[in-house]
Amino acid sequence: MEPEVRAFLQRIMLSGFIGFMWLTLNSTFGIMFDFAFFYDKISVGNIIFYLWFIASTVLMLRLIIKLWKKPAE
Repeated sequence: MEPEVRAFLQRIMLSGFIGFMWLTLNSTFGIMFDFAFFYDKISVGNIIFYLWFIASTVLMLRLIIKLWKKPAE
């Protein structure tokens, strides 16, 4: 396989893996541990979860943008 094609496919796989892991972590903590839902009042767990959610989204997007900005090798 040509090196450019290999680098492109690795970039695609890494982007997919990062997105999948982000989705898995956030859905696990948000849905399975009930931090994403407000029941009677807002709890400390809800606040921490949503702060983490926003911060991790920004970091994930910056990482993927940085990965795709550099030229293919």
